[in-house]
Order: sequence, then C-alpha cells, then structure tokens
Amino acid sequence: MILSRTMANSLSRGLSFIVLICICDLVFGQIRYSMPEELEPGAFVGSIAEDIGLSIREMTARKFRLVSDDGMQLLKIKMENGILVVNERIDREELCRQSSTCSISYDVAVENPLEMYRFEVEILDVNDNSPSFTKNRYSLQISEFTAAGALFPLESAHDADVDTNTVSTYQISTNEHFALKIHSRSDGSKITELLLEKPLDREQLSTYQLILTAIDGGIPHRSGTAEIIITVLDGNDNAPVFDHQIYRVNVIESAPKGTLVIIINGADLDEGTNGEVKYSLTGHVSQSVRELFKLDPETGQIRLQGQLDYEEQNVYELEVQAVDNGVPALVGRAKVLIGVIDVNDNAPEVKLTSVSSMVREDAALGTVVAIISVVDRDSGENGNVRCRVPANVPFKLQKSLPNQYKLVVSDTLDRETTPLYNVSISAWDTGSPPLSTNKTVLISVSDINDNAPRFTQSPYNVFLMENNAPGASIYAVTALDPDLGKNGEVSYSVLESPMRDIFASGDVTVNLETGRIYALRSFDYEKLKNFQIKIQAHDAGVPSLSSTAIVNVIILDQNDNVPVIVSPLQRNSSAAVGIVPQSAYSGYLVTKVIATDADSGQNARLSYQLKEATDRSIVSVGFLSGEIRTTRKFRDQDAPTQRLVILVKDNGQPGLSSTVTILFSVLANFTENLAERRNRPRTPDYFSDLNLFLIVTLGSTSCIFLLIITLLVAVKCKQDRNIHGYTSGTCCYRRKNPTNAFNRRHVPRTTLNYNENGKTLPIRESYNYTVCLSPESSKSDFLFLKPCHPTLPLDDINVCDTNTGR
Repeated sequence: MILSRTMANSLSRGLSFIVLICICDLVFGQIRYSMPEELEPGAFVGSIAEDIGLSIREMTARKFRLVSDDGMQLLKIKMENGILVVNERIDREELCRQSSTCSISYDVAVENPLEMYRFEVEILDVNDNSPSFTKNRYSLQISEFTAAGALFPLESAHDADVDTNTVSTYQISTNEHFALKIHSRSDGSKITELLLEKPLDREQLSTYQLILTAIDGGIPHRSGTAEIIITVLDGNDNAPVFDHQIYRVNVIESAPKGTLVIIINGADLDEGTNGEVKYSLTGHVSQSVRELFKLDPETGQIRLQGQLDYEEQNVYELEVQAVDNGVPALVGRAKVLIGVIDVNDNAPEVKLTSVSSMVREDAALGTVVAIISVVDRDSGENGNVRCRVPANVPFKLQKSLPNQYKLVVSDTLDRETTPLYNVSISAWDTGSPPLSTNKTVLISVSDINDNAPRFTQSPYNVFLMENNAPGASIYAVTALDPDLGKNGEVSYSVLESPMRDIFASGDVTVNLETGRIYALRSFDYEKLKNFQIKIQAHDAGVPSLSSTAIVNVIILDQNDNVPVIVSPLQRNSSAAVGIVPQSAYSGYLVTKVIATDADSGQNARLSYQLKEATDRSIVSVGFLSGEIRTTRKFRDQDAPTQRLVILVKDNGQPGLSSTVTILFSVLANFTENLAERRNRPRTPDYFSDLNLFLIVTLGSTSCIFLLIITLLVAVKCKQDRNIHGYTSGTCCYRRKNPTNAFNRRHVPRTTLNYNENGKTLPIRESYNYTVCLSPESSKSDFLFLKPCHPTLPLDDINVCDTNTGR
C-alpha cells in the first residue's frame, strides 16, 4: 500500500521552489519517506504517528521516542501532533558523497509493551553545487601536421551533485578549427575530448584561446568554465599506440599498499626522442582515484598506494595516456578498468536500540528485555549475519524483523542467585573466514520477598560460665536474608515455651536488631546445668517470612566450692585415727583421707599434700589417693604422738583447698626380735649406756627363750619314743634332705595298748608335731604346734617354716 503526500517548501536558493514529495511505504513492517536535502529545520517530513497507528495520547503514555542507528539527530518528532520534521540541515553530498542513493534509518520505540518500528528517509538531491574544474587554465600543444579528426582529451569538471544534477554536457567557445566530442562513462559521468575539425597552419595562427564550459542537468542549470590555451607545433607525426584499448583487472580490497595492479604498454613507431614514451593519467581521472593508484611514467606499472574499500566503491575506471618526446608530442590513450573483489573485512555491528536495564525476578517467560539491531557492511555471504546468546543465561533471542532481534526472558530468574547478568550477544557473518563481534547487555534483577531469614546454624550450642553477671551478653545469633531492602531486614524475638524445663520465661532476652542474647539472672551450675531458648527471625517484607532456631545453653562449672573432708571424722578441728604399732613396717597404712567437691571436672579433681607434720620423714601422703603411709620404721626417739596437717586441694583455677589435722599414737611392741636389733648397724649418734643395757637385756631374754624351746623339744622327742617303742634315750634333731621331703613313705599300721582295760586300739598313722615359727614370731606371744605332713617319716622331727614349708 502506498501513501503519498505533497507539500510545497520555499528554498532560499534561486528563483524557483521545490515540491516536497513524501512517500510512506509499509512493506514488511517498514515505513519509507522521501525528502529533498537542504530543507530548513522544522520542515515537514511525514506523519509518523498516523502511519504507525498511534494516537497522540498513546504516544505519551507509551513513551514514544526516536532512535537513530548512528546517533545523529537529523530528524525529530513533535510530540504534540506526531509529525516527523527536520531537526538539522541535511547536506546530501556531505552525508552520502557521490552515492547514487542516500537514505537514513531510524527506529521508533514504544513501551508497554516494548515494540520497535523502523523507517527510512531517502534524501533527494537538489542542484545546489555548480560544476568546477581543478584548474582555471589548461595548456595543449598540437602539431600542425595533425590531421582533421584527431581527438585531444580535456579535463573533466567535477559536480558534487548526483544523477541529473551532475555534469550533463560541455560547450566550447565558437571557432572554426575545434569542436567537442562528449562520451558517457560506465558510471554515467560525462567526459569530453577536443576534436580537430580543420587542419591547423602554424604560419597563420600559432595560438588559440578557447573557453570550455561544463553544464549540469539541474533546474536551473549551473555551470563552470576553464580556459584552454592551444599552441600549434611542427614535427612528430606518429602517436604512441597501446597494445589494448581497454585493460581489465581485478584486485582484492585487502591488497596492501605497493601491490602491482597491472602493467600497460604503448609503442611509438618514431625513432629517437620522438619514439620515447612516458605514461600518465589523463585529466579525466579524479583526485581521489589518483590517491589510490600510482602510474610509473617510465615502466607503465600501476601500483596501489591507498586502501581499497569494496563497500565504498567496487569499480575504478582510469584513463591513461602515452606521450612521446617529439615536438610536438603525440599522445596515445587507453582505458584501465579495475574491479574490487570483496573480502570479509567488516565485522557485524550490534546496536542496542532499546534496553530495559531492570527486570523483576518474577518476570514471566517471554518478557522483552531489549531490542537489538545487527548490521554488516559486507555483501553476499560476507554480509549474512547470525546472532546468539550464551546457553547458561535465562535469556534468548527472537527474530522480529530482518536484522532485528528481541532479547526475551527464557527461564526463571532468581536475584539471590544471580542479581546481575552480563549477557554477551555474539554476532558473526558467514564469510570465510567468518568475522564476529560481541556486545554486552547489563541486566539487573529486581528483588521480591521470596526468601525467609536463615540462621547461620541450628541448633546453637552456647557455653556459659556459672555465676555470670545479670544483664551481660551470653551469645549472639545471626540470621541472613538474601533479599534486598525491607525484604532483607531481619528482626529477632524469643518464643515462649509452655514447658518450664525447656525454657524459663524471664531468664533471657534478645536484642531486636542485633540478635544478641542477654541473661537476666545469674545461673548456678549445681542447680541448673542446661536449658533451651527458641529464637525467631522474621523479615520486614510483605508478607513477612520467618524461621526459628534452638539455642542450647550449657552452664559451665566454676570452681566455687571448696573440698569437703568426709573421712576421718573431725572433732574440734582434728581427727584421731588410733594407735600405730611401733613395729609398723615401711608402707604401713595409717589412715586414708577421703574428701568430696561439689564442682565437676578439673574443679573436682582433688589432690592431697602433707602440709605440716611432727616428723616429715615418718609418713607420706598419696597425692591422688589420700592414703597416709609410713615411710620407715619407727624409732625409739620418735615422738609417741604424731600430728599431721593434710591439705586437700582441687584442680580449679584458682584452686580451693581445705585442711584436716590428724593425730595418731605410736605404741611400743616388746616382743620384737632382739636378734634382729643386734644385727642392725649401730648408729654412733644414738649409742649410749642405755643402749648397752637394752642390748644385754634383750640378749638374756633371747637365751632364756631358746633354752625353753630346747627343753620343750627334748620332752617331745621322749614322748614320741615311748609311743612308738623306741628305747633309745636320745632325741635326734637332724636336717632333713630336701629330696626326701617329697617322697612318700609307707607307715606301718601300729596299735596302742591301754593296760587299764586291756584293750588294744589300732593307730592308722603316726602323729608327729613340729615347732613352727613364722617370720612374725618376734611379734607374737604364742607358739603353735601342728602335726607334720603324713608323708614324713615317724622318726623325723622337723622345724617347719610357714613360708617355705620346711
């Protein structure tokens, strides 16, 4: 469907006016307008809002705005009526140079929902530039021998306008010898040559002054002039001739400077200086082409001295000439056509037309985030572009228009996991090798309250030393909420528990903001060893979310109880443990101190020390057991009553202790073996007359005791002989052979006769008695007799040792 509108707009140049034609072409969703260049700012271009189908109210509500591909704001939209007007003066020659077509592209963006409309404005050329020559005067030498019909190339005029507004024809001032021959080039431009219509005669006129006029095809016509000075010469009659009238060659656009393009060759049949040829570019070659190509005047090599660009111009036409050194010089001419081969030297361009930098984390799938345009200046496969985004982002591209894409939400968003996305948009062409480009879109995800606070751990185990100060902080719990703002502000509170043994109401409190827990009273380990607190954390979002955590408070023991001595019992701050015999051996247990501590652990680990003693060399105290034992035997000079002060100390920090005073008496034992005393080494320090007296007394007592024992043994032996019928009056005491001690001997059956009643009683075995002395016999007042083992012979009398069995 084609909509056409026409309006008139006065231009300040010339006497005429231009009719403005605006064409709106809705093809494939794209709008096209046409307008002439050089319009004044504010000039009408088109009713863009009407063509899109938006009302004035919708334009404002949906944030109707103009987006340019290259950032230039040559046009603008009046929001009060939706009219597209000129914002800045547009010069087509400055914008598009000599291109046959010139247009600018814009996008119109509207929101709610986000949509894009593309339109193009074609800039039409107006005849605002006059043709001009590079020089005001040109010189030309022509031999008088030159035949009629000879052609001489003239400098072409340049016109910045295009199409019909460029140079369309040439005119020369009136004369009888020369005329113009005009040719059209492949690009539509005009070139002219000077035609000799009538032979010259130098003798009649040696110099001609002509005016060359270039006229464009615009309305009104514009023109430019140059003066041509022709000098008539004698001489050279053979002009150089090229081996090709048209040379054709192709060069890739990426060819480096200095690349040899082609070698031209011209021959002159003359001899000497008239046959020497030099090459040059004719005046028809523009300055821009001269900057790209260089012709060696001696060799005819054409080399590249600039950078080619296929996208700017793909064919170059060079007019070359070969001039000999004759007088006058003759010229041969040829044409060189240089084609540019496109290479993939332009990477795609990614342009962000419209971007929503903030997206809610609960955005629905398909929500449009950005609109992207992709352009590649290359042609063919080199300009075919493809786009994609990484697979690990929750976004994808949807193609909406040719070379235009929408970036939409393709997966669930979670701000707490990824609050910011750097979406890299990759674009690559299908050239060989392919070129690519990347564009990063920064997308922020806005927060919603979808996360409850979470405690850093649950349960918490808090170790609190007993006897704490009321009101002091005992711990701090922390709950984290990954949400932002109010959704992430956490408050703390203590939840009441109906069970008294779980939590005592009023014992603790928690700070609303910091989560720090304070004890409201002092705790005693001996009464309460642990309890639980239930803390709740909730955010300030709507609706509010919360979570709970258990805090196990474990009371630690403090060394606040002194050891209590339970044994031995104390009376009047001391304890009497009885009597210890003076003969007590080293290591003899006098008593054991038993104590308890209400604390626990190291605080209840007790140790015992001897703090004071009548004589420290007599007793020692077990460090851990509390046992009081003798370290040596008692001496006569030792005090009969010993006083000990025992220190009982716990292992706490600082340590606490108690003491107990223990009294015991040492009782002398007079049955002590005097022989042993005699065998003891004498101590000169204690030896005196009293010691001598005691030694004599003990020695006498021992002799008497041994005599009594001997008599008793003798009497026993006599009784045994009478019983067994032995008549010998001798009782033999002999040492028994150890090897016979284990030999059983058969004992003959005997009989016992009692004469009073005349009865005879059988005796199954003999009864033998020995005197058995134990190692402690010196401490005993009695001797015990016991029968010998039945395996011993009847005539053996043994002294048996209870330890050795002998």
